[in-house]
Amino acid sequence: MMTEEKTGDQELLQNVQRYFIDTLTSHGPTPRGVDWNSPEAQETRFEQLLKVCRTDTPFSITDYGCGYGGLVDYLRRHQLHCRYTGFDMVEQMIAQARELYGQLSDCTFTSVEAALVPTDYTVASGIFNMKLDVQAGDWTEYVLRTLDSFDRLSRYGFSFNLLTSYADPERMRPDLYYADPCFYFDQCKRRYARNVALLHDYGTYDFTIIVRKGC
Repeated sequence: MMTEEKTGDQELLQNVQRYFIDTLTSHGPTPRGVDWNSPEAQETRFEQLLKVCRTDTPFSITDYGCGYGGLVDYLRRHQLHCRYTGFDMVEQMIAQARELYGQLSDCTFTSVEAALVPTDYTVASGIFNMKLDVQAGDWTEYVLRTLDSFDRLSRYGFSFNLLTSYADPERMRPDLYYADPCFYFDQCKRRYARNVALLHDYGTYDFTIIVRKGC
């Protein structure tokens, strides 16, 4: 049975889902199709997020909010050996991901969150940025609930990024969610693991949190 929280989150995300259907329709399976400014911007985030992973041995990973599966191409180009699960709430994104990468034996995709099982790591790129008309406080509560899901889904750690509240005020938009890096560092340190890293030094208007569990 679906919990009241999950039902509420689905209602909260309906407009966001429509937004990303429109971006995919307009730009196709490209970084712009998942609302990144450029391929370079997307790759920068992937590089930071994957710092959570030990890549010297094969691993499994959940890409939470995978879009069209752009991370798969990054993993393959960098010869990172893993079993990949992509999840996205937008079924059209999953359909596109399956078309591009569904033939790969080590990749699976789903739009059903309940179908996810724990993997070694969970990563999430850009899924918290676009809040549209949702109040910031309500969006914060949604982010925190989602981080609890990351914790349940991850054996060894998880990572995610958020737009920073230290962005230039004149560049901030009311439809985007800007987060206090210190708040999320503190939340992760208190709730999930002793070893937490805050990365805010890679030249963009966002930051990455890395949570390493069991070490």
